[in-house]
Amino acid sequence: MSVDLSPIDESLLAEIAGLHGMPKGAFNIRRDGQLVERHNSAFIEISTKTDVPGIDIRIAPGTKGETVYIPVIVTQSGLKDVVYNTFYVGEDCDIKIVAGCGIHNASHEASEHDGIHSFYLGKNSRVVYVEKHYGEGEGTGERILNPTTNVYMEENSYCEMELVQLRGVTSTVRDTNAELAAGAKLVLVEKLLTHDNQTAESNMKVELKGDDSSVQVISRSVAQDNSVQIFNPLVIGEAACRGHVQCDAIIMGNAKVKAIPGIEAASEDALLVHEAAIGKIAGDQIVKLMTLGLTEEEAEKEILDDFLS
Repeated sequence: MSVDLSPIDESLLAEIAGLHGMPKGAFNIRRDGQLVERHNSAFIEISTKTDVPGIDIRIAPGTKGETVYIPVIVTQSGLKDVVYNTFYVGEDCDIKIVAGCGIHNASHEASEHDGIHSFYLGKNSRVVYVEKHYGEGEGTGERILNPTTNVYMEENSYCEMELVQLRGVTSTVRDTNAELAAGAKLVLVEKLLTHDNQTAESNMKVELKGDDSSVQVISRSVAQDNSVQIFNPLVIGEAACRGHVQCDAIIMGNAKVKAIPGIEAASEDALLVHEAAIGKIAGDQIVKLMTLGLTEEEAEKEILDDFLS
């Protein structure tokens, strides 16, 4: 890489953002609460906020085919990092945003990153947003990630969000809020993996305010060992809209999962559906893969990887 990053830094960036070197176009890389490197493009401007920690990302109307990278890495034990990042997406855009945070903690002190991301999507714009969280390190200190995601969608905009928690996050409280105008569509996919004594709480509130707005919420999670997960997705239909909430979880060991999918209709023309399923891996699935030459552990990993893919 062109800047002074350690092998640990590079490994974290590869894990959460798929980066192997500095990306092209607009990007902002943050490490331990400080800017590492930033670049703008002809149609995307990233600037530092003056009132709170964080950045403003402004995408010019009509911008298409660009990807913005804004990953954060934390390697300093005892650090609590808070950022407020705001995305202003102009009308008629078609872009991808790659975020995420990786924590390496080799100490007994807790390391924490709280990212508050707000998205304002202009009319007819399309955004694909990918956010991955990951923790590692031999230390006993906690690795804490508390993301807040706020989405405000104007008429006929489209947003697809993939919110992923990989291994190693000690605890997380995830808050996701969205408001959709007429014709707007949101696809919200959340994938969580917890293990050991980790805890994860996911709260979602999606308000369908305009006619023909729609949301699809898909939550897939795996809870292992003694970990605990709680899901609180809520979809509110205030117009002639459509909403579907699906929560699927695999539970292993002594883990606990609580799913409370909710729907509220404030219009007689709202069509809302919710469903939830929690269970263990079926034994016949493991047996089938073992007949193909996999060990029991390999078969279990294959099933989990497929479930969360």
